[in-house]
Amino acid sequence: MRELSMRPLIKNGYSSDMEKTLSETPLLRSELGDVLRGIRQRQGRTLREVSSEAQVSLGYLSEVERGQKEASSELLEAITSALRVPLWFVLREVSERMAIIDGAVIPDAVPDELVPVTLIS
Repeated sequence: MRELSMRPLIKNGYSSDMEKTLSETPLLRSELGDVLRGIRQRQGRTLREVSSEAQVSLGYLSEVERGQKEASSELLEAITSALRVPLWFVLREVSERMAIIDGAVIPDAVPDELVPVTLIS
């Protein structure tokens, strides 16, 4: 099997000189499935309950949660609606996980230079 390395990314002032093989980076669908499963389990809900509310087969939802199937944007919307969480929340969680895996530092607060200044007169 041939290994592919990822080129460094330079965009918007961000530079990464980390070289990774594709096999070192988890699949997006795996991280997405982990996040969805975690939310469902923390709610104490079963696959059957969520699949019924999302109008998706139990087997397909199970495969999405295990990272074995890709989920379309429409399916993600149905699942997140059934879980009563906004899609952006799930995507943010997945994005943060992927960034941490890549070694990026996730700030806990907005940097001062990005906070608008209000002038008091």
